[in-house]
Amino acid sequence: MKKISIHQLRFISLIEGISFLLLLFIGMPLKYGMGIKSVNMALGMGHGLLTMVFCLVLGGVWLQKTLSTKWCIGVFIASLLPFGAFVAEKKLKDIQSTPKITV
Repeated sequence: MKKISIHQLRFISLIEGISFLLLLFIGMPLKYGMGIKSVNMALGMGHGLLTMVFCLVLGGVWLQKTLSTKWCIGVFIASLLPFGAFVAEKKLKDIQSTPKITV
């Protein structure tokens, strides 16, 4: 199996977070405010596919023990909240840039 990096997790987390915000702030108002369902359907399908890819990448990172179970659960929960993906991405960036110290 190919090793999945935190950089790849950060990338898919950002893309998935953006798709979530597009769905919430563009798709939903168009569907319920103006009755335009096609935009919401397209955004919803895209967001659903990106969420599945995100979960697979997160699961791969967890299986490789790149991140602890606690971190993976936190990143998953953050992906369920609006703007949570951006907070998680920032924390993952901090982890990625911190040098590893071995004793």
